[in-house]
Amino acid sequence: MTHRNDCDVLILGGGNAALCAALTARRAGVSVMLIESAPIAYRGGNSRHTRNMRTMHEGPLPPLTDAYPEEEYWQDLLKVTGGLTQEPLARMAIRGTVSHVPWMIENGVRFQAPLTGTLHLSRTNAFFLGGGKALVNAYFRAAESLGVDIHYETEVVDLLWEGNACVGVVVAKGGSQREIRAKSVVPATGGFESNLEWLREAWGPVADNFLIRGTPYNRGVVLKRLLEAGAEQVSDPTQGHYVAIDARAPKFDGGIVTRVDAVTLGIVVNARGERFYDEGEDFWPKRYAIWGRLIANQTGQVGYSIIDSKAIGRFMPPVYPPEKAHTLAELAVKLGLDAAALERTVAGFNAAVRPGTFDHTVFDDCRTEGLDPPKTHWARAIDTPPFYGYPLRPGLTFTYLGVKVDERAPHHEGRQAGRQRVSSRRDHGGQHSGQGLSRRHRHGHWHDVRANRRRGGGSSCALLSAPASRSSLPRRSVCWRSATPAATARAIVRCFPHCSVGWSSPTGTCITWRTFATTVAPACTPANTRRRTSFS
Repeated sequence: MTHRNDCDVLILGGGNAALCAALTARRAGVSVMLIESAPIAYRGGNSRHTRNMRTMHEGPLPPLTDAYPEEEYWQDLLKVTGGLTQEPLARMAIRGTVSHVPWMIENGVRFQAPLTGTLHLSRTNAFFLGGGKALVNAYFRAAESLGVDIHYETEVVDLLWEGNACVGVVVAKGGSQREIRAKSVVPATGGFESNLEWLREAWGPVADNFLIRGTPYNRGVVLKRLLEAGAEQVSDPTQGHYVAIDARAPKFDGGIVTRVDAVTLGIVVNARGERFYDEGEDFWPKRYAIWGRLIANQTGQVGYSIIDSKAIGRFMPPVYPPEKAHTLAELAVKLGLDAAALERTVAGFNAAVRPGTFDHTVFDDCRTEGLDPPKTHWARAIDTPPFYGYPLRPGLTFTYLGVKVDERAPHHEGRQAGRQRVSSRRDHGGQHSGQGLSRRHRHGHWHDVRANRRRGGGSSCALLSAPASRSSLPRRSVCWRSATPAATARAIVRCFPHCSVGWSSPTGTCITWRTFATTVAPACTPANTRRRTSFS
């Protein structure tokens, strides 16, 4: 039976990857429909919370300073993944970041001036003026001006298959369902971090204590359907980007302002008042993403960041003020900790601190000796009242579970065309193995995929390069893969990392959340959207 196509290219999702795919496909001359499950005020998925992107460049590239060459980028990635990454895919992705800035500017995105101070990011990370909300608004404006057909509050519930080819989807809106068919389908729907049932299935009861930093609309329906169709799974459902955030944050959509950045300036203790990891292992922008999982592995999934008055003013304060006390015992009571245990931990830490020259902008020589775990940098005695404490919970930004790809869309070595692998939205290199460089640059492209249904345990899909013209588009689905495509690929999907420590003005100086909310945010947020935050 022959069905009429509703469009040439059907984009599933409304975030950065989906929008870049929509813009590229539309500029290639094909008709494009975009399906967004969120209402217009919450459009953009987690991309509306993003803040910046990590970009390779061999010399100054406004808004970036100096150089951030491929090898340094690769070594940074290798370090945070512990070597569990695929070098060909990672390097392919890294090299592809060079062209992102001019492409984004052409599509209406504006950037801040390079950051200065203690953020260590002026070389490596380009920040969007107005954050992620401004980014997705710019892309939506560009998409609308090009004639992309956008549908909000429309949820994909199933994929339609004809043989091995995905030819459309079933969507639900307003209590009814209908089919949408297309020559090509682009799944760009993110992970499943807001699917609490799936998280509980993976983690058990501890997942009930997780807070979801971003959108409540990333439920992983399309990802699950791809896996059910036979796509080869990469990583596992417990892997994700888990950050230490204030335990008083909301269940969803807290954004960057709930992140606690005081960790390297003091100590972190668990519910027993005991330290459990080196707070000075590396610069905060490179290691903040490990702390959510560390806290998730503690009793009750709770931790406490403890600092004294010497740390105040050296980190971007979160939206919730800390508990404050003139003695450690009083602070412990306010945080619900055993006072004697906290005093004992702090006393042991203070005794282990060796003299040094404190400098939070470099790997200084302020460290502990004879303490387990040690603090290898920025260790200073916690002895100057008042004392401050932040309660911490694991904040889940996005999940790592995805499906496998190789560096070439047309084929995978050792496999026949009918037994290739399909990809969904996943980050390059380390993200495939369940680890990553904070929030790195995401990459992908749209290409054909033929999925083998599971037959006797077989699970694989074919990846073919997307044709350049409307007339040559086949009736197969399009998935975006987790590496920068070859130079001949027409549709490059770009999605970006999150490594910011706080809001900054266009001049590079830090500004308060109140200033941002009353000046920058109104200029980049639709009237029907309440004030949003951005996260890293």
